[in-house]
This record gives sequence, C-alpha cells and structure tokens, in this order.
Amino acid sequence: MKPRDRVIAALNHQEPDRVPTGENAVDYELVERILGHPTLYNSRWRELEALWDGRRDEVVADYGTAHVELVRALEWDYVRVPAVPVAKPYPRPQMTGPYSWLDADGYEVSFHPDSGNIAVARDRTEMTIADLPDPDEPYTVDPTQLEAIRYVVHELGDTHFIVGRSPIDGTFPFQETTGMEEFLIRMVTEPEFVHRAITAYVNRSIAWIEAMLDAGVDAVMTTDDYSDNRGPIMGPDRFREFILPGLVRQVDAAHAKGGYFIKHTDGNVWSILDTFREARVDAWHGIQPSIGMDLRLLKERYGNDLCFFGGVNCETLVAGSPDEAREEVRYAIRHAAPGGGLVVTTGNVLQPGTQLECYLAARQAVSDYGAYSIAVP
Repeated sequence: MKPRDRVIAALNHQEPDRVPTGENAVDYELVERILGHPTLYNSRWRELEALWDGRRDEVVADYGTAHVELVRALEWDYVRVPAVPVAKPYPRPQMTGPYSWLDADGYEVSFHPDSGNIAVARDRTEMTIADLPDPDEPYTVDPTQLEAIRYVVHELGDTHFIVGRSPIDGTFPFQETTGMEEFLIRMVTEPEFVHRAITAYVNRSIAWIEAMLDAGVDAVMTTDDYSDNRGPIMGPDRFREFILPGLVRQVDAAHAKGGYFIKHTDGNVWSILDTFREARVDAWHGIQPSIGMDLRLLKERYGNDLCFFGGVNCETLVAGSPDEAREEVRYAIRHAAPGGGLVVTTGNVLQPGTQLECYLAARQAVSDYGAYSIAVP
C-alpha cells in the first residue's frame, strides 16, 4: 500500500496495512543530524540572515528538499509543507540590538534565538473596526509562496500524503488584530468588531486553502489554538457564536475542492470537540495525552467522526526516555488504531531540544506495533 493510501484510509476510518505516521515540522538542528548536512529550513536566525543577504531562493530550495529528504529518510507517510517567503528583496532592516530591529512601521521586533519566536513591541488595543481589512476586498495568494509545496508535490505527490499549512487561520485572529485579551473582551463589548475580523481573515484563509489544494496538496491544516491546558480560552457559547461559523466555512471550502481539512489546536479541547464533529472536520492534530487528552477516551467518544493525528507527547521526546516514547506509541496504537482513524505523530512538532534517540524509538514503535490487524498487548 502506498503511504498516501494509508493516510487516506485512516482519514476515512478504514484499516490500511499499517498505521501511518509523519510530522508537521522538525527543528533544523535535528534535521541536520538526520540528513547529515546543513539546511536553511526552519533554521531560525540563519534563515532571516539568508533572506537579508538576498538568498531567498536558497531558503525556498532548502524548504523543498528538506521535506522530501526527511520523508524518505524516516519513511513517513505524510508531511506538512508551509508557505514560503514571497519572491522579493528583503533589505536588511535597521538593527537595534544583536537580535532586534525596526520593522517598516517603526516598531521594534525581537527575535529569540533559543525558541525561534519573533515578538513585535506593538500595542494594538486601540484598533477600531475601521482599521480591519475589508471582508469584501479581493485577496490573492502570491504563487511564489507555493514554490516549496509545488516541489514536494512534484517529488512525492504520487506516493505520499501532502498537507499544506495555511499561514492564515482567521477563526481566532487576535494576533492580527488587538491581542488576545482585548479580542476576548470585545466578544462581549463589541461583537461586531470580532465578527468582522473573523470574516475578513477567514476569507483570506479560504483563499489559501483553495490555492494549496489547487497546487496539489491532499489536505490543508489551520493552526489557531483554541485552548490552554485547562480548557478552551472562551466559553462554549462564545465559541459557537464566533469561532464555529468560520471553521465550518473552511471545512466546506476544503471539501468543495476535494481535499481533507485537518484542524490543529493544542490544549484541553474536550468541551469543544462536539463542534469539530458538527463542522465535519476530518482530523484533529494537537493531541496532548499529558494533559488528559487520552486517546482511549477520544477513540471511544469521537472515533467514528474524527481521525486523530497524535499519540506522542512532545515533552517525552525532549525530557523522557526512548522506552517512554515507545510506550506512548504502543498505547496510542492499541487504543486508537483499530478500525482506522489514527495517524501517529507528535502533539505539535519536533521542537528544539528533541532527542533524536527518543524520536527514532517512537518511529520504530510504529513499525513494531502498527501492522493491521492490531494485536498490541
């Protein structure tokens, strides 16, 4: 069975020949250990420096080849591929420190070398509804941002399942607007602002969903987080009023193009999983067993409707042992693989600090335990 067919079987709640596996992204230091050569893919500060040095095409080439090489080296069934920087000059900005600079609007941007995160010192809490994008304004995806996707589809599309990561989700656009606290407050004080923001950014996300599926991916993943470790960031009534309609539109857009829709959100999402089912989300990624998202219970309650992408805690791969990683895979396969509906992956990405030995142990466990019919003790 082809890797692509394995994932499709899992998504359709059918049993393939074995449980499929793959990952969303890999920290560059781990990539270099696995592949045995340097890469600009996911390389944080080095990637920024390359863009400022006029090496954008080199960055994009590394994004394409790294995804293909990782799939072949680790025998993945699926791989997620992001959008890449637009083909244009990236002049070096005015630096204000070793890892900080001023953006085009004069705001200070700080890069955190350890995590790769970028923070902008900008207070947007005074943003008004007039400052939002016009929901009816046409939005076009720049085709150069799909270059890595097209490369991976060309190399692997006949054999492997390709997921496009939309750079815009839009269902919870606090980062694009006022910041989280103010955005949540406006759900109460100015709901028309929130509705307009979500409509505008979901429209943009649908443009990405359609463009990525047209470029040949099999599925699209959106990545706004709705929960922390305790539960959803908003109450269920607010979620249904504000978030669910946009999610339904995204799922419908993917299905209209013949693609699958995978929703990523971290956290404790027990109280909103019913809405994923209502929206006809095909699969959920972001499962964190360590905070109570138990795959045995998930399978019992939602296994007929959702395909689960998960099984391995990111913390285990960073601070645990190979035996612990194997045990998590064994548990996931035993309880969630029968009948299809499971793709083994981490709850997020192979992040900085991931121990290669732990990941390889988890990967081997998929091979050891994942053959159908499942007979895991």
